[in-house]
Amino acid sequence: MKLIATLIAASLFAHAAVADGPVEVDRIVAVVNSEVITRAELRQRIEQVTRQLTRQGTPLPPADVLERQVLERQIMERLQIQLANETSLRVDDITLDRAIGRIADNNRLSMTEFRKALERDGIAWERFREDIRNEILLTRVREREVEGRIVISDAEVNNFLAHPENVAGQEEYNLSHILFRAPEGASPEQLARLRAKAEDVAARVARGEAFDKLAASYSDAPDALSGGNLGWRSAERLPGLFSEAVAELKPGQVSPILRSAAGFHLVKLLDRKGGSHGAAAAQVQQTHARHILIKTSEVVSDADARRRLTDLRERIVQGGASFAELAKVHSADISAAKGGDLGWIYPGDTVPEFEQAMDALKPGEVSQPVQSPFGWHLIVVEERRVQDVSDDRKRAAARNALRERKSDEAYQDWLRQLRDRAYVEYRLEDR
Repeated sequence: MKLIATLIAASLFAHAAVADGPVEVDRIVAVVNSEVITRAELRQRIEQVTRQLTRQGTPLPPADVLERQVLERQIMERLQIQLANETSLRVDDITLDRAIGRIADNNRLSMTEFRKALERDGIAWERFREDIRNEILLTRVREREVEGRIVISDAEVNNFLAHPENVAGQEEYNLSHILFRAPEGASPEQLARLRAKAEDVAARVARGEAFDKLAASYSDAPDALSGGNLGWRSAERLPGLFSEAVAELKPGQVSPILRSAAGFHLVKLLDRKGGSHGAAAAQVQQTHARHILIKTSEVVSDADARRRLTDLRERIVQGGASFAELAKVHSADISAAKGGDLGWIYPGDTVPEFEQAMDALKPGEVSQPVQSPFGWHLIVVEERRVQDVSDDRKRAAARNALRERKSDEAYQDWLRQLRDRAYVEYRLEDR
């Protein structure tokens, strides 16, 4: 009887649909080169962004503005993913599983618990996996197309080190920004319209409207939907234009309209800290450590790797076994031949997961199994010391700082060129 009732109901629904005319299941809201973005994809992303902004406490822009901003972000993401696919850039399942595993670990959940938590929030597991895969892909595209092509000359490094303000321990700034991106080769009329838009937004900020809400509504930067927040950065890691502007600002103040090759900018200083200089700033703590690495694979799962390291730790802590000897036998790292000895490590030399675990150890203490992008580790700290930073390290740090400063500007310029070369047709207004 239940089956008959179901069939009758389905028949009535189909009859009603025919009687009322065709029912729209989905439609195209944008064409990006040879691909399309559908209304369902846009709606799903809007729901995701709305949850994110609500959790952050960022005021939501008007619905039509949010819709347009989210669609523009999807277009830019699609263009980058298309480029990755055209050039055979891929993210394999092992890399993806490790990334998701780290997300679950950071939330202190097992993979099963994490999946259930996502599903309770209405997030489909396969959709989540695909989103994370795309995030990794976008990062790799940026590394290859932008950061891998940045060149820092010795003369730039020398000039950087010649200024005493470019040293460790200098002041740091927490910033948000709004970018009004100019198309490549923009005409004077286009630039005038863009500047007028920037002036209008600047006036609204001056009248007290929330900066993060206006960033979410009007910024063309990739971080627009997070309120334009850049997080904490030292002056040498900011674009030169921003660095000069924030030096004159007090927390809560907004810069005048700034002009760069990418377009026009507004920068808000949220907070500042630090600013210590002198001899102490040239000294850092180094850690002498050893480790045992177990790499995961199709035949060695995370659980297997963790269990093997737990057993080895038990032998070291309880049985008095030599960490160095066990490393020679069991570690998959090239340091195995030296008993897992990594030598003296500076801050930033290792991946964050490894460094955080290592820094929490006392000399002689053996860590619990620690996961990183390379696999699973046991770590022991041999000793620590405070050492003057060598000239080579200073030059390497200067080169990295200059690379980061150039990176944002180069990325914005690359995005602008990518967008200008693409065929994009908007159909959002088709109702």
